[in-house]
Amino acid sequence: MSTALAIDLEKMARAANVGIVVLCGLMALAGHYVSFYFHFLTVTLIFVVLLNYYWRHVQTRHALLANFGWIAQFRYIVESVGPELRQYLFASDTEERPFSRVERAEVYRKAKGIDASEAFGSLLDFSRSDIKVRHSFYPADQADMKPFEVVVGAARGLASAYTIRRPVMISAMSYGSLGEHAVRALARGAKRAGIVMNTGEGGFPKYHLMEGGDFIFQLGTAKFGVRDEEGRLDETKLAELAALEPIKMIEIKFSQGAKPGKGGLLPKEKITPKIAELRTVPMGQDVVSPAHHLECKDAASTVAFIGRIQRVSGLPTGIKFCLGRTDELRALLREMKQQDTVPDFITVDGAEGGTGAAPKSFMDYVGLPLFEALPLVDDMLREEGLRERLVIFAAGKLISPGKQMQALSLGADVVYTARGFMLALGCIQALECNRNTCPVGIATHHPHLQKGLDIEEKAGRVVNYVEALCQGHRELLSATGRTATRDLNRQNVYLPVLSGTAALAALPNGEEAVA
Repeated sequence: MSTALAIDLEKMARAANVGIVVLCGLMALAGHYVSFYFHFLTVTLIFVVLLNYYWRHVQTRHALLANFGWIAQFRYIVESVGPELRQYLFASDTEERPFSRVERAEVYRKAKGIDASEAFGSLLDFSRSDIKVRHSFYPADQADMKPFEVVVGAARGLASAYTIRRPVMISAMSYGSLGEHAVRALARGAKRAGIVMNTGEGGFPKYHLMEGGDFIFQLGTAKFGVRDEEGRLDETKLAELAALEPIKMIEIKFSQGAKPGKGGLLPKEKITPKIAELRTVPMGQDVVSPAHHLECKDAASTVAFIGRIQRVSGLPTGIKFCLGRTDELRALLREMKQQDTVPDFITVDGAEGGTGAAPKSFMDYVGLPLFEALPLVDDMLREEGLRERLVIFAAGKLISPGKQMQALSLGADVVYTARGFMLALGCIQALECNRNTCPVGIATHHPHLQKGLDIEEKAGRVVNYVEALCQGHRELLSATGRTATRDLNRQNVYLPVLSGTAALAALPNGEEAVA
């Protein structure tokens, strides 16, 4: 015999709906015969009765409310706080997504300058599908470690070639996706830490530039900040922006990991007069960028567009994409050779990358993950003889030194992270980036919510996070037996076969990967 507790919701709802009418009548009688103060409850219950009548007999949008009345509201209340209940009460330390409590806690400790060591053993599950860093019997001495240095634009002999001196950068986050306080805190911290920051595709980077530092201006498909009335490139605006001293590089965004094949999206809830002005867009409606640059219809026009940006800006210019069809990438690389136009860097964004807003179907089902795409891109560049002419940036959930070291071993020269720095600012993974209701004042323009984010305090956390990441890099690099990041390759990681990708099945020296 079943021992499960059975509840007849229909009878319960019928009793509850009749009960509030009866209770309202009792309060009215009590107010008349016992004390006038009972009428405060009478008025409240009258409101509940009328609202319940509307739910049950007038509105047609919600079947639960029509069938069960006010008791159905409990279902909506519990559903609305479900993520918070799971995050703080029910989820384990390792099962949350996109970042577990363990991963977030590591970033928090680094950002606060607290010892990030752990005791007893790892909380992660270990399996033969894991990518792991290969350590050496003979770790390198710290005294022998060489300074990190990657020069972007050197292959073209640019006078404006830019030297990156730390292995991590702040990935693209626009003013729009983030609020003013968050942008300024990141920019101030980046300047102090000596790292470069990507402006995102939000138009003229006013609040980024307020804090000084070095920036990569991202040119999205809508070309905010450098567009003409038809949404095409305005060369005069681009030249003026590129002439600004803090702008060191230009990144042409073709796609991003969280929504490859679809343009950027900024919900109307986050459009303020300042954002409308910087992006030259109207208030009160979602801002949806085109799925592709209007100038780019095929490989030939795309490479010509890259060359045009290089010529107009005079700066190191790269492209960003999430890998989809490898045949199209190869055709693009061959067209680069044909036109003798090669970007100064390529940013490979994994499908696990983050975003302020994107359709769930794109976040879940489109694009290649970073650790599958990165070796494919690296191999194809080598096969086409282009690898020495450009630098590879990598992005996609690279919030820890271990993950970053893996990306550097799989072909990247430098790594990006956006959400890592959001966590350093105090992000609690509330997953409300698209609603303008971020409770810690990062992904919101609400003045009251932003007030709690102190720019100077959070800038210090950005610096702490960078220093901890770089220290982690040095320690891991030493463990591999290497003395320079540029010496890393696929021999420095265990490589299981991921989704049958042939590029991951063998190491450069012919050694078999872990199957």
